[in-house]
Amino acid sequence: MPYDKKALIEYRIQRSWETVEEAEMAFTYKRFNLAENRIYYAMFYMVQALALSHDFSTSRHAQLLGWFNKTFVKTGMIDQALGKQYHSGFEKRQEGDYQDFLTFPQEEVKSDLANVSGFLNAVEALIRTKGLSTDQK
Repeated sequence: MPYDKKALIEYRIQRSWETVEEAEMAFTYKRFNLAENRIYYAMFYMVQALALSHDFSTSRHAQLLGWFNKTFVKTGMIDQALGKQYHSGFEKRQEGDYQDFLTFPQEEVKSDLANVSGFLNAVEALIRTKGLSTDQK
């Protein structure tokens, strides 16, 4: 089924920001593992939008992370600290999903929540200003 690429990119960007709101709600209710999960998925959805704007698609989280690191972090288009943030989110999502008796510390989640917007803004800026704008025809 064909899809509107620009609409899908915009949808993923919007979904990313909505997922931050979900993380904030989870944090408010002291659901720290859920908050970390949503923080990761907010980054994941934004990187999916970036990937789509580059005609790259994968359903595998690790493959998307590898593509992002190779294409944007190693080339200096994205700061290494942001690459580490995405990698850390990936690892925490894995731990939260598969490790028993794990609860992320409140202060760690608070910090991750405070930092996620910087990641999303940087990646969204790549989509919109580096010749990848969804406004282009």
